[in-house]
Amino acid sequence: MAENSRRFSLVDAGAAAAVLLAAAGVIWSPKLSGAVARATGGLVPVTVMVDVRGVPVADPASVISAAREAGKVAIVIRNQPHGSVPVEQVIPLQRRLAAVLPDGKVVSAPDPNQAQFPSLDARFVLRGEGRKGADGVVFGNQNLKIGAPIELEGTEFRVSGSVTGLKVGS
Repeated sequence: MAENSRRFSLVDAGAAAAVLLAAAGVIWSPKLSGAVARATGGLVPVTVMVDVRGVPVADPASVISAAREAGKVAIVIRNQPHGSVPVEQVIPLQRRLAAVLPDGKVVSAPDPNQAQFPSLDARFVLRGEGRKGADGVVFGNQNLKIGAPIELEGTEFRVSGSVTGLKVGS
């Protein structure tokens, strides 16, 4: 009778490696690390201000009201979607023109062409959870700094803007 010996083959080693990699992926997944950070108090409230300027829109007021009514927008940072974030407030911004007078003074006035050539100029104030990292605020698993490009997407719009303000904490 042949002796019953157990030997590991190359297929067994590959299966063991796949199981170990799957376990490591589950342990170090971003969602799990976010849950751990939330449980340990690593996540704090973060307020992000995004300015959207000069986007051609037929009716800017309807886009602003749609964002307010929805109460949340989906954010895209560096072409990576990062879920939806509550909209705390949407502030319409007035375009202004500057002119230099002959005596050297600079005067500013609201843009009279905004009624004929409407465009969306607004500040979106978003509130979410993030943490203070070594390279800035980590929001949606991405480092955010003032000036970083960000896209906001609602049910009726998708606009690009830039981060103009960050507040960590309440």
